[in-house]
Order: sequence, then C-alpha cells, then structure tokens
Amino acid sequence: MATGTDQVVGLGLVAVSLIIFTYYTAWVILLMEEVGRLGLGARQGKQDTPELFPRCQPFIDSQHVIHKYFLPRAYAVAIPLAAGLLLLLFVGLFISYVMLKTKRVTKKAQ
Repeated sequence: MATGTDQVVGLGLVAVSLIIFTYYTAWVILLMEEVGRLGLGARQGKQDTPELFPRCQPFIDSQHVIHKYFLPRAYAVAIPLAAGLLLLLFVGLFISYVMLKTKRVTKKAQ
C-alpha cells in the first residue's frame, strides 16, 4: 500500500508531466509555422505539379506576443532527442553498475 508521501510524490510527477506535455503540444502544434509547397515537383523547380499537402496555416499569427514564451522550433526536436539519449545513457550505466555489483557479490560468495 502506498503511503501518503508516495501519493504526493506520484501526484507531483503526474502534474509535472502534464505541464510538460501541454507546453510541448502548444509549442509544436499550435505555433506551427506556415509550410510552403512540399510537392516533389516543387523541389525540382516544376510548379505545375499538385501539392502533396495543402498550405498549412498557423493557428496563432507569427507576430503574436505568445511566441516570446517558446524556444525556436529547431529545439522541438533537439531537446527530446538529447533527453532520450541521456535516458538511454543512464539506463545503460545503471544496468552496468548492477551487473558489476552482482558479479562482485558472487565472487565473494565462492
């Protein structure tokens, strides 16, 4: 059974996760930039080919004051990528530590 402290810590972690998810969703989806022609022909200089995607309009104008509370869009990929790599690094270090510690204990037992 979880104690009161465990429940408070769990609630805090859920609240922080919800805040981060909401911020990231607003950053990536609501503040998206206008996308030009993405058709294959447009990259090759042919303008008569149909677009693969219609022109996306941002939900919030690029001159709106809310944009000053968000980082540039390039960080929307870089930050989660760096966080994922750090997570993998720490998981690998933890597994290595546990395996080495177990190996030492078994050597002492023999």
